[in-house]
Amino acid sequence: MTANLGTIDRMARIVVGLVLLALVFVGPQTPWGWIGLVPLLTAFFCFCPAYKLLGICTKKSNA
Repeated sequence: MTANLGTIDRMARIVVGLVLLALVFVGPQTPWGWIGLVPLLTAFFCFCPAYKLLGICTKKSNA
């Protein structure tokens, strides 16, 4: 697994993941909020399987 997420992409995923996860505990308390774990995990590992399949990389190269 090579990293394919850039810094801005990771931060956006963290924010979206936390907001979705908050739906489990606050507000409508819907179990759909557990979907927020997906963007949090992809941000944590700096790897998105969907990006890999589509050939997308938002990480800046070191070259």
